[in-house]
Amino acid sequence: MSIYNKLPTLERIIEAHQALKQQKPLVQCLTNTVSVNFMANVLLSAGASPAMVDNPEESAEFVHFAQAVVINLGTPTAALVESMKLAIAEAYTLNKPWVLDPIAAGALSWRGQLAADFLKFKPTVIRGNASEIIGLAGLGRNHKGFDSSDDPEHAIASAKFLLKHSAAVSASGEVDHIVAQTEDTKYWLAKIKGGSYFFPLVTASGCSLGALVAAYSAVTDPFNAVVTAHAHYAVAGKKAHAKADTPANFQNEFVNELYRIRADDFKQYLELSIEELRDTA
Repeated sequence: MSIYNKLPTLERIIEAHQALKQQKPLVQCLTNTVSVNFMANVLLSAGASPAMVDNPEESAEFVHFAQAVVINLGTPTAALVESMKLAIAEAYTLNKPWVLDPIAAGALSWRGQLAADFLKFKPTVIRGNASEIIGLAGLGRNHKGFDSSDDPEHAIASAKFLLKHSAAVSASGEVDHIVAQTEDTKYWLAKIKGGSYFFPLVTASGCSLGALVAAYSAVTDPFNAVVTAHAHYAVAGKKAHAKADTPANFQNEFVNELYRIRADDFKQYLELSIEELRDTA
């Protein structure tokens, strides 16, 4: 697909964060039933506007109003899948950014095929855990899909493979890995360290990250959007972790910190590295 990525920098991350706060992009969320409330709160606290418009009668029409769309395959009922198909096709036609979160794509055959079919509509970003990225690419076996059993380092080749369908691919983990290609055809790997060991104990934390990626995709290029979303998450998670001693406390503090983050927080807490990927990666 056409690539318009530039390398993310701290300055560009801060600019994207400011743009999100100023523009408050409307994100249409077609997501699983477990994630709806937390996803909406994450978007609101970060500076975006959520819209959970997910019925077949309205999903395509609403894409015209939304600045970005997130598709999450956590609980794919027949009606929701129909809504997703309609919204994705409309987003593709209108050239609006949309993010695919292929939950359990490598674990369950039906939804794996569904996610593969969605790739035909060129998601702007694919975001998942390492097992899901490997499963979607079809480059591995025995992957849980729901809870990542793979290190993101193992997903680099799969992420690179999926760039034929998407402008950027991210695999979440203790260190998030983000792979993208720039206009000079070089492949790049961004790594973001941080967050908290409480994240896996908070339902829909990964799903909501996908929604935040969609929000940032409305205000900057895909590579910078994914990196900025992960950076926002990691810094907020790091600050929240210092104040929390239980998963419930962490969840509340995390939402608070998403809202509080300023430019100085990125400068102080963000652990980001970017390297060129050689053919051997």
